[in-house]
Amino acid sequence: MQEVSEAPLFEEITTGGLTDNMVAQATDNPNRVALRRRVGDQWQDVTSQQFLNEVRSLAKGLIAAGIQHGERIAIMSATRYEWTLADYAGWFVGATVVPIYETSSAEQVEWILSNADCVGVFLESDKHKRVYEEVAGKVPTKHVWVFDEGAVDGLGEAGADISDDEVESRRAAVTPDDIATIIYTSGTTGRPKGCVLTHRNLRFESDNVIGSMPDLFDAHGSTLLFLPLAHVFGRLIEIGCIESGTVLGHTADVKNIVADLGVFQPTFLLSVPRVFEKVFNSAQMKATAEGKGRIFDMAAATAIDYSRAQDTGGASLILRLKHVIFDKLVYGKLRAALGGKVEYAVSGGAPLGDRLGHFFRGIGVTILEGYGLTETSAASTINLPDAIRIGTVGRPMPGASVRIADDGEILLKGGQIFQGYWKNEQATKEVLEADGWFHSGDIGQLDADGFLKITGRKKELIVTAGGKNVAPAVLEDRIRANWLVSQCMVVGDNKPYIAALITLDVEALPAWLEQHERPADTPLADLAKDPQILSEVQAAVDEANKAVSNAEAIKKFEILGVDWTEEGGQLTPSMKLKRNVVMAEFGDEVEALYS
Repeated sequence: MQEVSEAPLFEEITTGGLTDNMVAQATDNPNRVALRRRVGDQWQDVTSQQFLNEVRSLAKGLIAAGIQHGERIAIMSATRYEWTLADYAGWFVGATVVPIYETSSAEQVEWILSNADCVGVFLESDKHKRVYEEVAGKVPTKHVWVFDEGAVDGLGEAGADISDDEVESRRAAVTPDDIATIIYTSGTTGRPKGCVLTHRNLRFESDNVIGSMPDLFDAHGSTLLFLPLAHVFGRLIEIGCIESGTVLGHTADVKNIVADLGVFQPTFLLSVPRVFEKVFNSAQMKATAEGKGRIFDMAAATAIDYSRAQDTGGASLILRLKHVIFDKLVYGKLRAALGGKVEYAVSGGAPLGDRLGHFFRGIGVTILEGYGLTETSAASTINLPDAIRIGTVGRPMPGASVRIADDGEILLKGGQIFQGYWKNEQATKEVLEADGWFHSGDIGQLDADGFLKITGRKKELIVTAGGKNVAPAVLEDRIRANWLVSQCMVVGDNKPYIAALITLDVEALPAWLEQHERPADTPLADLAKDPQILSEVQAAVDEANKAVSNAEAIKKFEILGVDWTEEGGQLTPSMKLKRNVVMAEFGDEVEALYS
């Protein structure tokens, strides 16, 4: 059994809650820009004092609506300024805020609102209102506020007669052990479970994670948040920015993210690995279409070699010269596409892979990969600017402990660990030991310096008919790095060998069709059987197989004529694969791989 711990930078709070630092920022730095809010096509500055005034006004509206200390209110919306307003207004009055993914179905909305006993819900638009109305008669929710229908102003007007003293007394009544949020896991199997996180949990997490990253979070930093605020990762960044004075912007328009980055010019980004894969693949695809594919490939190889050299004594003179040349030809353009000021990015949610990690560090954008779950208030381990090991998810965050059990499972401990699952004592007992150790369900390894490497999920381990244990993530992550591949699921449980189902990236295919002078309307089903596509995917599979033993290598694969998506039900909102759903829908294709 291995174990490593890190001393906390900040101890757990003994009084107050999540709004304390926000109020302190407004008191100490009232004119400092705290957020930038998109109004039409423009970004407008919001000072610390303005933000506090708007939060206080919304909180008064909640009091006027009868929201009591400890009651639950939900938010179902895309990432936008009003979400952060509603979060802090809820915490101001001692309410528990329950996030709902804006893509959730009516059935999911019914479950969360009912299970959490939500008395009120913020909805973003008419689209979300229609989803809610499907279940309105089945849930305990009494108040419905719609952002696009003037909910913020309306509540502000309704609370105009509530005094500052009354709202401050409500805020002062909040204690560290009050429940700040119940975040429902997106659920790859079964109904989502509500993770109970207190003000103490989230303050311990934000104080120690943000405090260990002063190169990112300070009054000179800024970020444009496009991750869902329904996800614990996005929520941590929201809290961290507000607490540290880092300028926060919101956007849900991922299709136009490059244009937004160019205007907003953040100093750091946060995302999931799939987005970084898309950035790399899009750049490679564009270069190939312009006849510069060979130059890009050479630049990518140089960036990776340059980054690797930083860990082994530094780059040689020839490598440094090549790096300078490609910085002018390629890397500078890539940095410009990210806004021009980004030096760091934070990645979470799934393994990034050392190839992409080295590539981005090599072009001047260091990705700090971390690891955690909803149950751990987001990160429990993280790579830091001055303590990074690419290919790992870092050392324990300050105040956290990591243990590797005898069966390889990762156990976590610290003030960031949740209180349990809402109304589900049995599920809580299955993952949370009496002494505070949380069973993550993931499998990993600690190196000699305490850096953690994730090798797979315990429940996803494949055991072949020959008794070989195979972690599918190692293969799947490498195959998905190919620009033509969208998703990959490795199979082989109780089978004689490992195989895979693979889907094609519909966003990449138009460029591929143009390059190969094929009709733009070629059906996806035809491309799944195209010899050239098969050859390119086979190359990706061969490359992935280099990371494993022969017994773990993929022997056969099938390219499907459809993609897996959140809308199709095969992916969760956080882009995790619902393996049980895929197996149910494509069981015949899996069996065909062994016939």
